[in-house]
Amino acid sequence: MQDDVRALSEDDLALIHALQLRPRASWTELGQVLGIDPVTVARRWQRLDERGEAWVCVSPGPALFDLVCAAYVDIDCAAGSTAEVVAALAGHPHMLTLERSGGSNRIFATVATRDFDQMGRYTLDALPAVPNVVAVRTRIVTHWFAEGGSWRIDALAPQQRDQLRTPAAPAADPRGRRQVTELDRAMIDQLYGDGRASHRAIATALGISSSTVKRRIDELTRLGLLSFRCDFARPLGGWPVAVTFWATAPTAVLPEIGYALIRLPQTRNCAAVSGTHNLVVQAGLHSVAEVTRFENQLATMHPELAITERSITLRHEKLLGRILDQHGRSKAVVPPDIWRDISSADQ
Repeated sequence: MQDDVRALSEDDLALIHALQLRPRASWTELGQVLGIDPVTVARRWQRLDERGEAWVCVSPGPALFDLVCAAYVDIDCAAGSTAEVVAALAGHPHMLTLERSGGSNRIFATVATRDFDQMGRYTLDALPAVPNVVAVRTRIVTHWFAEGGSWRIDALAPQQRDQLRTPAAPAADPRGRRQVTELDRAMIDQLYGDGRASHRAIATALGISSSTVKRRIDELTRLGLLSFRCDFARPLGGWPVAVTFWATAPTAVLPEIGYALIRLPQTRNCAAVSGTHNLVVQAGLHSVAEVTRFENQLATMHPELAITERSITLRHEKLLGRILDQHGRSKAVVPPDIWRDISSADQ
């Protein structure tokens, strides 16, 4: 990754948007939509990837959230030790994201484990045992309305977006095997490093056939257990501000509000949670000035929604397994493994 810092260009953002819509599309398909030749598309992506400015990786599919346990976790650190704690937690396979906000000694994290019991072990036993962690507060996600992999920027024309939209896949057979095997985990581990890795490359790394890799990836995707996402250094792309709102909505209209909020272009994550507040909304914005305007928009749309806390992320330290630098560029990969047993994890 280069040491110099540059803003992403309009061409870069157009390619990123195209890959958000079709993360594993061929260079030929992408070139046809962007109006450039496949070699240029590939070269442009290679530059973005090598500099850590954009990347494609795997992401939880919508059905996976019904099988695992996720939580938002506030972690308080001893004074002056936050950077040390972040470095330790970044290596945890259950720690999906790490953000610095709400004070110099506080970390805001997203955690996932294979079940409720493992979540208890992680948040009650493993996290408090990390040196210089002084307090852990956990809010369990009871329902995801949307997660960050579905967030899109707006860099393509409508007709270009239409060309890249994938036809709806046939409904998955409810009798399908909705579980993740050891082989699946090994394939997913490969795809966290490079979400555009070919079936042949994965097969070679794991010593299996390409047809086995393709068949299982297709099945996991069809079952909603796996999806792909393209992410990028948001501060360099014009989205330097991430804000988290904690809110309370009447239980009877919580689903209606949640699904309405995910239709807003600013919304990155939206989930129902346990605790004092029953809804969390995370948004990506162009400036700090937009925070109040977005909150006013939420209040106008849903007067019954009471927003009682808002927190602006000062720095993303880890994003779905990617360790980030201060400019949001990927500098290392720690593949998440939410199925790993806490009791045997090297925390």
